[in-house]
Amino acid sequence: MKDRVRKVFERLDAPVDALLVANSVEPHLDLSFFYLFDVPSGLFEGSVAVAHADGELDVITSPLEAQSAEEAAKHDPHVHVHTAERDATEAAIAQRLDGAGTIGLNFAELTHAWATRLASARPQSRWVDVSAALRKARSTKDAAEIERLRRAAEIGSNVGREIPSLLRPGITELELAAEIEYRMNRHGANGRSFSTIVAFGPHGAEPHFQPGDARLAPGASIVCDYGAIHRRYVSDITRSFRFGPRDDEMRAVHETVERAQQAAFAKIRPGTPAREVHLAAAAVIDASPYKGRLIHGVGHSIGLAVHDGWGYGPKADDALEEGMVFTVEPGIYLPGKGGVRIEDDIVVTHDGYELLTTAPRGYLEVAA
Repeated sequence: MKDRVRKVFERLDAPVDALLVANSVEPHLDLSFFYLFDVPSGLFEGSVAVAHADGELDVITSPLEAQSAEEAAKHDPHVHVHTAERDATEAAIAQRLDGAGTIGLNFAELTHAWATRLASARPQSRWVDVSAALRKARSTKDAAEIERLRRAAEIGSNVGREIPSLLRPGITELELAAEIEYRMNRHGANGRSFSTIVAFGPHGAEPHFQPGDARLAPGASIVCDYGAIHRRYVSDITRSFRFGPRDDEMRAVHETVERAQQAAFAKIRPGTPAREVHLAAAAVIDASPYKGRLIHGVGHSIGLAVHDGWGYGPKADDALEEGMVFTVEPGIYLPGKGGVRIEDDIVVTHDGYELLTTAPRGYLEVAA
């Protein structure tokens, strides 16, 4: 954890005396708290992490989370846990920030309620935004993070191999989504990364479709977009299938998306502007009969969140760096007919990339 604290301080645009990350209540938890304080369980609602330039980290939490916090702190002598009831939290914060004039806050995630409390606790301090430094630090993963992401991707891949066996006439989108989530848990997930997307037929033309009561019938295309959580780190995988009789157009769509993804993969290496990954995929699709039907950026970073700080499209300036983990997910969407998206998770290596998700991605017709 000391290395992560230092990593954030190294990326600051201007020096600060300390850095503070505050959680509100779920769902308003700041995932940067869990980046700095690598604790495997607990909500830590109302908890605060105060980071110092030397790598020391003070965690102020309630008695509710004391056991989880103290267990995690045993593995890092630079973490100091302070338990306090809510009424005493401001006093504990003031004590941990004694002598700090300029304090960095994660403005991107800070609630107004916390901003008011902090201003009251330290009226003499100057508060500055360090959200960019946190984002940059989190954009490249360390070995422990990559291992958790790899395991989350493995869970998603295992379920991807099982989805064809789950397809049957009459199953609803919601029922298939429930089966996918159940099987992720059976394979070791701590939960789902996001609300599972299952879209039958024309619904597949909506990238963020919410599953409903539609029933699977022969002749439908299927899009399944889902992800697993493993020790707070996530995966994000999409697989598309055909149920029943072949549709030559949807097969051509699927094969075009596959080629687009392979073109994107070929661009991934340190130093490449992220937009080139998107543009490579878009060029394949735009050279096909489906020009203009890629309607979103080709990927986004993943980590503690399924959209972990940045995404990339045709204008993305970020250069790829070793240790970045992100999705590659081209798609083609045909309103009124359906869609195909193929999404995989990769980590940038020193000379290219490692594919974390391994479920088959080729065109597959499942017998109805």
